[in-house]
This record gives sequence, C-alpha cells and structure tokens, in this order.
Amino acid sequence: MDNNQAENAIRRKNWLFSVSEAGAKANAICLSLAETAKTNGIDFYRYLVKLLTELPNLSIQQQPEILQDYMPWSKNI
Repeated sequence: MDNNQAENAIRRKNWLFSVSEAGAKANAICLSLAETAKTNGIDFYRYLVKLLTELPNLSIQQQPEILQDYMPWSKNI
C-alpha cells in the first residue's frame, strides 16, 4: 500500500495550524484519511459521517479486524 499522494497533499504547510505535537499528529491522521478517501473516489463528508456514526457503536477493542471494513479502499465503503 502506498500513500505518497496523500502525504504530498498534506505537506503543504498544514502543520503550521497545529498548536502542539499531539495536535499535529491528529491533524496528520485526519488529513491522511481525507486524502486517501479522495484518492479512492469517496465523498469525504459522507465517509466521515459514516465513520463518526458507526464506529462508536462497534466493539473494536474485542474485534479490531472490524476496522478493515471501514478503510477507504474497502468494498463495504
């Protein structure tokens, strides 16, 4: 798996808006997710709504493999 396109899109000074190291890490995760979704032809807003609606109700701690169904490249998305 290669995410060079996502990383290149993120590098464009987005890190300047992060106040702390933790904020920069969270920002990088969100931007990477957004760019990966766009690369896979997914409407990012609808994808984000799906994630924020469904993930809190899943037993990810007991079954972490469930997350594979929510990746931008998953056929379930």
